[in-house]
Amino acid sequence: MKNSYMQRKEDVVRDWWVIDAEGENLGRLATKVATVLRGKHKPTYTPHIDCGDNVIVINASKVNLTGNKLDDKIYYNHSGYTGGLRERTARTMRDNYPVEMIERAVKGMLPKGRLGRQMYKKLFVYAGSEHPHMAQKPKEMK
Repeated sequence: MKNSYMQRKEDVVRDWWVIDAEGENLGRLATKVATVLRGKHKPTYTPHIDCGDNVIVINASKVNLTGNKLDDKIYYNHSGYTGGLRERTARTMRDNYPVEMIERAVKGMLPKGRLGRQMYKKLFVYAGSEHPHMAQKPKEMK
């Protein structure tokens, strides 16, 4: 009987991918990005190893939200002090903090703990269409 393949962290080969967020729905984009960061798109996927690729997301400010989410969806932050709750709508986030909006969506789909934090470090989000990672020769992901 043949055992299943378990990848070692020394054998991981990481690629670089560019994903254009223009016109994409936020949730569908985030699931695609989280899948690549985890490495689930590879046949060598191993759950306890960070075998995912690096992902560059461009045009974050042009991401799409369906329905009334731009006005109804609220992002919360708390400073830890009394009365320190800050609320921002999705429209405010998209206009002023588009990078944080996508990062939050993806981070929520990654595993919690040390492994998830390691995967999250391979995500690079940019509001415009330019990015400084051309030396890595990233491939376009459709």
